[in-house]
Amino acid sequence: MEAEYDFSQGKRGAIDPTSLGKTHITIRLDNEILAWFREQVHNAGGGNYQTLINEALRQHIQQNRQSLEDTLRKVVREELERIER
Repeated sequence: MEAEYDFSQGKRGAIDPTSLGKTHITIRLDNEILAWFREQVHNAGGGNYQTLINEALRQHIQQNRQSLEDTLRKVVREELERIER
């Protein structure tokens, strides 16, 4: 071990830069939730639990978006039928 180190060429910040389209955040999850996602990755033989969480959130958003679209279509149809009468 050296007595003194030279950090004059050092750079501050993350060692691994964040990928484009990704944002680094801190989030608090229940222990049980995190354990479940980690277990799913382990049972699958490997992978990244963060990617699995991201995909689950994406699916949830898509399902809610679809549900909203279906509801709006139903309301528009009902209103058009009411107007045509």
